[in-house]
Amino acid sequence: MADKFDAIVIGAGQAGGPLASTLAKAGWKVALAEEKHIGGTCVNEGCTPTKTMVASARVAYLARRGADYGVHTGDIQIDMKKIVQRKSAVVDQFREGGEKSVHENPNIEFFDGHAQFVDAKTVEVRLTKGGTRQMSADKIFINTGLRPSTPHIAGIETVAVLDSTSIMELDSVPEHLIVIGGGYIGLEFGQMFRRFGSQVTIIQSAAQLLGREDPDVAEEVAKILREDGITVLLNANAQRAAQSNDGHIEMTINLKDGGQQIVRGSHVLMAAGRVPNTDKLNLAAAGIVMDDKGFIKTNEALETNVSGIYAIGDVKGGPAFTHISYDDFRILRSNLLDGKHETTRERLVPYTVFIDPQLGRVGLNETEAREQKLNFRVAKMPMSSVARAIEVDETRGFMKAIVDADTQQILGCMILGLEGGEIMTAVQMAMIGKLPYPVLRDGVFAHPTLCESLNNLFTTLDEN
Repeated sequence: MADKFDAIVIGAGQAGGPLASTLAKAGWKVALAEEKHIGGTCVNEGCTPTKTMVASARVAYLARRGADYGVHTGDIQIDMKKIVQRKSAVVDQFREGGEKSVHENPNIEFFDGHAQFVDAKTVEVRLTKGGTRQMSADKIFINTGLRPSTPHIAGIETVAVLDSTSIMELDSVPEHLIVIGGGYIGLEFGQMFRRFGSQVTIIQSAAQLLGREDPDVAEEVAKILREDGITVLLNANAQRAAQSNDGHIEMTINLKDGGQQIVRGSHVLMAAGRVPNTDKLNLAAAGIVMDDKGFIKTNEALETNVSGIYAIGDVKGGPAFTHISYDDFRILRSNLLDGKHETTRERLVPYTVFIDPQLGRVGLNETEAREQKLNFRVAKMPMSSVARAIEVDETRGFMKAIVDADTQQILGCMILGLEGGEIMTAVQMAMIGKLPYPVLRDGVFAHPTLCESLNNLFTTLDEN
């Protein structure tokens, strides 16, 4: 016999956890199933631990640059065990908050184990401690997220490979880290471990890093990484991996010109994308439709093709960001509890790549505006023209904004520079308020701050 609930939530990530707690506080009887950790990828393997370690890497970077500021230090020593210990303590703190919210709510029954569908109204959980439980509900929410993918490389099974989770448990600095993939994850870890002292090679199969970005942004990012001493190989495909007699890993790379190159390293990080955790949910039993990559198809209200079943967060495809998952929760909360009709239509998708300097991005970039055949103008200014950046000697990168030539509305911005994510957020607030760009051009901002540079960025439009 299946236990009856008002709602079943599969996965306690940044959408599922808050949704379960909110529905329960509203009086719903909720079953929440999670086979790993409450908090999902963000708290346990993603945002929280990586940004904690990025902070340690930045301290090492600044310490080595001390002489540039007239501050002289001794040799910089990296204590990976301490760095990992600090990371784990922060993760535990964040995770405990989520666990408390779930376990102290009397309307939530938590199931520690793997869930899969029996039919469109019934879910079975294979409990971690043994046994199974069946439950049914008229509303079921899937928030199972993504996991690292492993590209096909001959011989890769014969060498030790790290992913974005296991690399954060290393207790020593790799001699030479080979990174497969030039996306957000690969670049953040590549720069991080370079600052910890590793030799780093990034292997990217495409013609540029960060495939979603404008070419000038990607080129500037590659320039910055190379300045930091990272080898960046573009149009390069990893074909074969082998363990050498001296214990190193040899990666054979096919280059665009037809040549080959062998990269010898001590460690390999696979950062070539992520795949949805849908393959073991038995979605067919419920009749739920997926796309050809395994993502669950939903409409703008996050509903699947099966009435009463919703997919939220990364598992439905689209932007895989924590704040988007949380906004999915907000949409469902508004619709289910407040009787609204909110959707994902036209929502802005901001994000920050936590390389240093940061890349903050929201809205359309130049490539997308051109593809849509919009009448637009581009504002662009180097960070070397930003007073605050000059004062703190952090002038790498540039600011860029896309503006509708007819309405003066800001369509998007890309800020590659010191605290780029924070500056981007200020522009995003203007976009949310539908302020035309002259408002930022003429606004009075405190001097000397980074956001003050928006005056000059948008003034460039009047100089063209």
